[in-house]
Amino acid sequence: MDTLAISVRRATPDDAASLAELVNDAYRVERFFVDGDRTNAAELVEMMRAGVFLVLEEAQGLAAAVYLERTDTAIYFGMLSVRANLRGLGLGTRLVRIAEAMGEALGARECTLKIVNLREELGRWYKSLGYRDAGTSPYVAHRPVKQPCHFIEMYKPLASGSGAVLESTVAA
Repeated sequence: MDTLAISVRRATPDDAASLAELVNDAYRVERFFVDGDRTNAAELVEMMRAGVFLVLEEAQGLAAAVYLERTDTAIYFGMLSVRANLRGLGLGTRLVRIAEAMGEALGARECTLKIVNLREELGRWYKSLGYRDAGTSPYVAHRPVKQPCHFIEMYKPLASGSGAVLESTVAA
């Protein structure tokens, strides 16, 4: 782990191909209920227009990433991805905490996310980080599903922030 960078940076369109590889590798675990890759470079570049991907690097390339998007009163995060050989080292938790801190700095009242109901381990993990269930929504994706599923929406209240500190970092 000593080769891991100690800071997180904002991804650029130049990172899209390696970011897609990281995300798709992390989401291979979902192949039991959905076909195909989670994303592609073009989709990630498009997402960068609405939000930001934060990435953590190490000597072999991207180690972890998370997508953040500001909404009216919340910071949404998704596509949390950690390279398989680095799981269990706290990188996912680190990126969630950074997302929460950015949300607070932007004045967001809460962090929100969606997980697929079939990934029960994710619900337990997010609850251990203080997230609560907020309801469900239909599973809408460009990949064909092998079994019925839906999203579980989760949220975590945040402390009030100043709202201006990181506006240029997350705002599109």
